[in-house]
Amino acid sequence: MEFFAWCMIAAGFGMAIGSFGTGLGQGLAIKSAVEGVARNPGASGKILTTMMIGLAMIESLAIYVFVVAMIILFANPFTEEVLKLVAK
Repeated sequence: MEFFAWCMIAAGFGMAIGSFGTGLGQGLAIKSAVEGVARNPGASGKILTTMMIGLAMIESLAIYVFVVAMIILFANPFTEEVLKLVAK
């Protein structure tokens, strides 16, 4: 059962690293957008649109990490092989 414990740890670390990276990316994107609007309020529409598209791209990374973590936890393709090895 050690394999399944490592799967839980890997999924947890994957989510932590993915969330940390996307949080930093979103924070930097919003910071830059606010600075851009402060310098040129007339361009706020274009800046807001570009920022929202960028945030959606960054957030998709977090969703991909979540999907991979769920696959590791619940649909692991190596489960049968590990159970066969443990049974021997």
